[in-house]
Amino acid sequence: MSLSKRPMSRRPEVDAPPAEERLIPLSQAFQDRFGRAPLGAAEAPGRVNLIGEHVDYNQGLVLPAAIDRSVLVAFAPRPDAEMRLYSLDFDEESRFSLAEPIGRDDAHPWSNYLRAVAWVLAEEGCSGPGLDLVVAGNVLIGAGLSSSAALEVAALGALRAAWGLDLDDRRVALLAQRAENEFVGVQCGIMDQFAAALAVADHALLIDCRSLEYQQVPLPLAERGLALVVADSGLPRRLEESEYNRRREECAEALRLLQAAMTGRRPGSLRDVSMADLEEHIACLPPALFRRARHVVGEMERVGTGVDALRRGDLEAFGGLMNASHASLRDDFEVSCPELDRLTELAQGLSGVLGARLTGAGFGGCTVNLVQVEAVEAFREQVVGRYSGETGLAGRTYVCRAADGLRIWPLASH
Repeated sequence: MSLSKRPMSRRPEVDAPPAEERLIPLSQAFQDRFGRAPLGAAEAPGRVNLIGEHVDYNQGLVLPAAIDRSVLVAFAPRPDAEMRLYSLDFDEESRFSLAEPIGRDDAHPWSNYLRAVAWVLAEEGCSGPGLDLVVAGNVLIGAGLSSSAALEVAALGALRAAWGLDLDDRRVALLAQRAENEFVGVQCGIMDQFAAALAVADHALLIDCRSLEYQQVPLPLAERGLALVVADSGLPRRLEESEYNRRREECAEALRLLQAAMTGRRPGSLRDVSMADLEEHIACLPPALFRRARHVVGEMERVGTGVDALRRGDLEAFGGLMNASHASLRDDFEVSCPELDRLTELAQGLSGVLGARLTGAGFGGCTVNLVQVEAVEAFREQVVGRYSGETGLAGRTYVCRAADGLRIWPLASH
């Protein structure tokens, strides 16, 4: 699939140091921990979902963008089968052997994502020597920015490089999803891992979650004087403990009931259901399931309309679709919360904000906002500052760029 030409223009200032600067302390930490320099480092970004929430596991279209906050995994092979993992952020170490069945280490939950990717590679018949790994990231954890997918994809990138595996980035994303589904136990769709592995700077990534085809969609923010602003609610979200899996079950049950009622044709997923279909068969769905399905069907329509708006450069229309998406997530899918609603309400009321919505699975975490660059400081003060004053939560603001996906950084000093 061909990629669109990237726009060449000045970008707004952001507040995250580039990976090149972060590699220096990462390499030093590796040296201090293991007594030698790393061979290289893999980097994978977090993401914001611009529009298309809770439709990935319903075979819909989603439109995330990778952000310039990422996870780095430095690596070097060992002469044995031992895997030594060290988290610079938590100052914790976890170990396991590739020669034995790979189990969880729930005393060090961060390590389970690295264990998961080693496990999935073993399941695929891939092997290699033990490794020393040091992990560091600046993707907010539990905030809906896909820190877990970034860690999985970065870890797979490190193992691919260290073991010389013939895996393209698309395959890496699919293996990362399987690792999270089957080892970690979260039934996520493919969106987060695709964004972490396949994104291109200054573009959004349109993903067809049925066919797994994807396209780069130009995101001309800088030339339009706009920025992606992530507002952290300060309310952490633990996906395994949330109602995420319950929402998946509700969507599956809504589909089953619609399949039984739609005698003329049998939809394979909610992707095949139109709003007219829902209205026609409203009697077959309990009210809560009708609302769940209405969100999914409407959100899929918003993604298509939003991509068209971006391609014609109508960022104002795209912002309006973001606002509509949040309302649907709040009222029909019921995955918002008072804190996210207040952040979004304040943002939508501020001059210079084109659109605002929760991003990620919901139940806490962050909002994503399309903001004029000259309004960013007002956003910090009048949206996040006011929100923190009202709630007592430490809300934070992050100005982000649309970034590249998985990268490997050689570290030649070893």
